[in-house]
Amino acid sequence: MIGGVAPDHLDRIVEQWQRERPDLDFEALGVLGRLFRVSELADTALGAGLADARNERGWFDVLAALRRSGAPYELNPTELSRAMLLSSGGTTKRLDRLESAGLVERRPDPGDRRGTLVRLTRSGKALIDRAVARHVVNEEELLRVLTPGEQRSLDRLLRKLLAGLELSEGPTPAGAPARR
Repeated sequence: MIGGVAPDHLDRIVEQWQRERPDLDFEALGVLGRLFRVSELADTALGAGLADARNERGWFDVLAALRRSGAPYELNPTELSRAMLLSSGGTTKRLDRLESAGLVERRPDPGDRRGTLVRLTRSGKALIDRAVARHVVNEEELLRVLTPGEQRSLDRLLRKLLAGLELSEGPTPAGAPARR
Protein backbone atom coordinates (compact mmCIF):
# COMPACT_ATOMS: atom_id res chain seq x y z
CA MET A 1 0.00 0.00 0.00
CA ILE A 2 1.22 3.46 -0.89
CA GLY A 3 -0.50 6.21 1.08
CA GLY A 4 -3.40 3.85 1.80
CA VAL A 5 -3.86 3.01 -1.89
CA ALA A 6 -2.91 -0.25 -3.60
CA PRO A 7 -0.06 -0.06 -6.13
CA ASP A 8 -1.19 0.58 -9.69
CA HIS A 9 0.12 -0.02 -13.21
CA LEU A 10 2.19 3.18 -13.11
CA ASP A 11 3.96 1.96 -9.96
CA ARG A 12 5.06 -1.12 -11.90
CA ILE A 13 6.27 0.96 -14.84
CA VAL A 14 8.25 3.29 -12.55
CA GLU A 15 9.68 0.30 -10.68
CA GLN A 16 10.80 -1.31 -13.93
CA TRP A 17 12.47 1.89 -15.13
CA GLN A 18 14.16 2.41 -11.77
CA ARG A 19 15.54 -1.12 -11.99
CA GLU A 20 16.78 -0.60 -15.55
CA ARG A 21 17.92 3.04 -15.20
CA PRO A 22 18.66 3.71 -11.52
CA ASP A 23 20.53 6.84 -12.58
CA LEU A 24 17.24 8.59 -13.47
CA ASP A 25 14.34 9.80 -11.31
CA PHE A 26 11.02 8.52 -12.69
CA GLU A 27 8.71 10.13 -10.12
CA ALA A 28 7.39 12.64 -12.69
CA LEU A 29 6.55 9.75 -15.04
CA GLY A 30 4.28 8.27 -12.36
CA VAL A 31 2.59 11.59 -11.58
CA LEU A 32 1.98 12.56 -15.20
CA GLY A 33 1.06 9.02 -16.22
CA ARG A 34 -1.64 8.99 -13.54
CA LEU A 35 -2.80 12.46 -14.56
CA PHE A 36 -3.15 11.37 -18.21
CA ARG A 37 -4.88 8.11 -17.23
CA VAL A 38 -7.32 9.95 -14.93
CA SER A 39 -8.06 12.38 -17.76
CA GLU A 40 -8.68 9.55 -20.22
CA LEU A 41 -10.93 7.59 -17.86
CA ALA A 42 -12.85 10.69 -16.74
CA ASP A 43 -13.37 11.79 -20.34
CA THR A 44 -14.75 8.35 -21.23
CA ALA A 45 -17.03 8.25 -18.19
CA LEU A 46 -18.30 11.79 -18.68
CA GLY A 47 -18.82 11.20 -22.41
CA ALA A 48 -20.90 8.10 -21.66
CA GLY A 49 -22.99 10.19 -19.28
CA LEU A 50 -23.79 12.54 -22.15
CA ALA A 51 -24.69 9.77 -24.59
CA ASP A 52 -27.87 11.21 -25.98
CA ALA A 53 -29.12 10.61 -29.50
CA ARG A 54 -28.97 14.35 -30.12
CA ASN A 55 -25.74 15.09 -28.26
CA GLU A 56 -22.91 13.84 -30.45
CA ARG A 57 -19.36 14.04 -29.19
CA GLY A 58 -18.20 17.64 -29.35
CA TRP A 59 -21.69 19.12 -29.37
CA PHE A 60 -21.69 19.53 -25.61
CA ASP A 61 -18.73 21.95 -25.76
CA VAL A 62 -20.40 24.18 -28.35
CA LEU A 63 -23.79 24.20 -26.64
CA ALA A 64 -22.21 24.74 -23.20
CA ALA A 65 -20.09 27.67 -24.45
CA LEU A 66 -23.18 29.34 -25.89
CA ARG A 67 -25.32 28.63 -22.80
CA ARG A 68 -22.78 29.95 -20.30
CA SER A 69 -22.28 33.13 -22.37
CA GLY A 70 -25.64 34.32 -21.00
CA ALA A 71 -28.72 35.62 -22.75
CA PRO A 72 -29.14 35.87 -25.70
CA TYR A 73 -26.81 32.80 -25.78
CA GLU A 74 -24.85 33.80 -28.84
CA LEU A 75 -21.21 34.20 -29.81
CA ASN A 76 -19.32 34.71 -33.02
CA PRO A 77 -17.46 31.69 -34.42
CA THR A 78 -14.06 33.07 -33.32
CA GLU A 79 -15.25 33.43 -29.73
CA LEU A 80 -16.63 29.89 -29.87
CA SER A 81 -13.34 28.50 -31.20
CA ARG A 82 -11.45 30.20 -28.37
CA ALA A 83 -13.92 28.98 -25.74
CA MET A 84 -13.47 25.39 -26.94
CA LEU A 85 -9.75 25.56 -27.80
CA LEU A 86 -10.69 24.28 -31.26
CA SER A 87 -9.60 25.26 -34.77
CA SER A 88 -11.94 27.38 -36.87
CA GLY A 89 -12.38 24.42 -39.26
CA GLY A 90 -13.37 22.10 -36.41
CA THR A 91 -15.77 24.72 -35.07
CA THR A 92 -17.38 25.21 -38.49
CA LYS A 93 -17.92 21.46 -38.88
CA ARG A 94 -19.62 21.22 -35.47
CA LEU A 95 -21.74 24.31 -36.17
CA ASP A 96 -22.92 22.89 -39.50
CA ARG A 97 -24.11 19.71 -37.80
CA LEU A 98 -25.69 21.53 -34.86
CA GLU A 99 -27.50 23.87 -37.22
CA SER A 100 -28.79 20.91 -39.26
CA ALA A 101 -30.07 19.39 -36.00
CA GLY A 102 -31.90 22.62 -35.15
CA LEU A 103 -29.86 23.26 -31.99
CA VAL A 104 -28.15 26.48 -33.12
CA GLU A 105 -28.88 29.12 -35.71
CA ARG A 106 -26.55 31.46 -37.54
CA ARG A 107 -27.48 35.03 -38.22
CA PRO A 108 -25.69 38.13 -39.52
CA ASP A 109 -23.81 40.13 -36.90
CA PRO A 110 -25.45 43.57 -36.75
CA GLY A 111 -22.17 45.05 -35.50
CA ASP A 112 -20.06 43.60 -38.34
CA ARG A 113 -21.40 43.33 -41.90
CA ARG A 114 -19.07 40.43 -42.68
CA GLY A 115 -19.59 38.66 -39.37
CA THR A 116 -21.90 35.94 -38.17
CA LEU A 117 -23.37 35.19 -34.77
CA VAL A 118 -24.27 31.71 -33.57
CA ARG A 119 -27.23 31.46 -31.20
CA LEU A 120 -28.78 28.61 -29.25
CA THR A 121 -32.27 27.69 -30.37
CA ARG A 122 -34.94 26.78 -27.80
CA SER A 123 -34.23 23.11 -28.52
CA GLY A 124 -30.50 23.67 -28.10
CA LYS A 125 -31.00 25.45 -24.78
CA ALA A 126 -33.29 22.71 -23.49
CA LEU A 127 -30.80 20.01 -24.54
CA ILE A 128 -27.79 21.68 -22.92
CA ASP A 129 -29.72 22.44 -19.73
CA ARG A 130 -30.57 18.73 -19.35
CA ALA A 131 -27.06 17.63 -20.35
CA VAL A 132 -25.20 20.00 -18.02
CA ALA A 133 -27.36 18.90 -15.06
CA ARG A 134 -26.38 15.25 -15.76
CA HIS A 135 -22.76 16.27 -16.37
CA VAL A 136 -22.40 17.99 -12.99
CA VAL A 137 -23.81 14.94 -11.19
CA ASN A 138 -21.42 12.67 -13.13
CA GLU A 139 -18.44 14.89 -12.25
CA GLU A 140 -19.37 14.78 -8.57
CA GLU A 141 -19.66 11.00 -8.79
CA LEU A 142 -16.17 10.68 -10.29
CA LEU A 143 -14.67 12.71 -7.44
CA ARG A 144 -16.54 10.88 -4.69
CA VAL A 145 -13.46 8.74 -3.88
CA LEU A 146 -11.84 11.93 -2.55
CA THR A 147 -12.94 13.78 0.56
CA PRO A 148 -13.99 17.42 0.10
CA GLY A 149 -10.63 18.48 1.57
CA GLU A 150 -8.74 16.21 -0.84
CA GLN A 151 -10.76 17.63 -3.73
CA ARG A 152 -9.80 21.18 -2.69
CA SER A 153 -6.13 20.16 -2.34
CA LEU A 154 -6.16 18.49 -5.75
CA ASP A 155 -7.81 21.55 -7.27
CA ARG A 156 -5.13 23.86 -5.77
CA LEU A 157 -2.31 21.62 -7.01
CA LEU A 158 -3.77 21.27 -10.52
CA ARG A 159 -4.40 25.03 -10.66
CA LYS A 160 -0.74 25.64 -9.75
CA LEU A 161 0.50 23.11 -12.32
CA LEU A 162 -1.75 24.54 -15.02
CA ALA A 163 -0.67 28.12 -14.28
CA GLY A 164 2.98 27.11 -14.57
CA LEU A 165 2.41 25.27 -17.85
CA GLU A 166 0.35 28.09 -19.33
CA LEU A 167 2.92 30.65 -18.25
CA SER A 168 5.70 28.86 -20.09
CA GLU A 169 3.47 27.39 -22.84
CA GLY A 170 4.52 23.95 -21.73
CA PRO A 171 7.78 22.44 -20.56
CA THR A 172 10.91 23.08 -22.57
CA PRO A 173 12.54 19.82 -23.69
CA ALA A 174 16.03 19.29 -22.29
CA GLY A 175 18.59 21.00 -24.47
CA ALA A 176 16.02 23.05 -26.40
CA PRO A 177 16.01 26.85 -26.27
CA ALA A 178 13.42 28.36 -23.92
CA ARG A 179 10.24 29.66 -25.54
CA ARG A 180 9.45 33.34 -25.30
